Amino acid sequence: MDLDEILLEAEEQMEKSAEFLKHELRGIRTGQASAGLVDQLRVEVESYGAPMGLKELANIGVAEGNTIVIKAFDPSTLKDIERAIEKSEIGINPQNDGKIIRLPVPPLSTERRNQIVAQVKQLAEHQKVAVRNTRRDANKSLGAAEKAKELTEDDVKSGEKQVQELTDNYCKQIDKLLEEKTKDIMEV
Repeated sequence: MDLDEILLEAEEQMEKSAEFLKHELRGIRTGQASAGLVDQLRVEVESYGAPMGLKELANIGVAEGNTIVIKAFDPSTLKDIERAIEKSEIGINPQNDGKIIRLPVPPLSTERRNQIVAQVKQLAEHQKVAVRNTRRDANKSLGAAEKAKELTEDDVKSGEKQVQELTDNYCKQIDKLLEEKTKDIMEV
């Protein structure tokens, strides 16, 4: 394996860690209504015989700044959507009027905001660990390539330096995502 392949593989893995965190943060409540809070929900639709994504079953929007509005393409699926929301852990009771479902997003208490921030910090730390594990794996690959005489000692030193730069870059990205989400959560 040459140096470029090792670096490319490491960067791809680190990018996946950052993207996973972005995806996870979309579904975390901030006290403001956001379609991202429910658009990843899986809905068990009995008449369709398989679980489907909420985005495939309905239009999702935000009304009046603090209410998520869900309008099903097929009104017969409203009960299934309502049931999926109740089973989810978002902590909002759906209001179904037979045509649309409204999810009023109540403001968060300071205590709840702090709990959510702690949860977000834990998610971010897990992804930083994943990035550091990728660094470790890349450095092992560099060492193995040197032993197999595929890379010179200078190439390995250069590769380790580049892997560390990638690690620092992705850890900074994760810290920035954490900082932005924390700011959103703490905003009243």
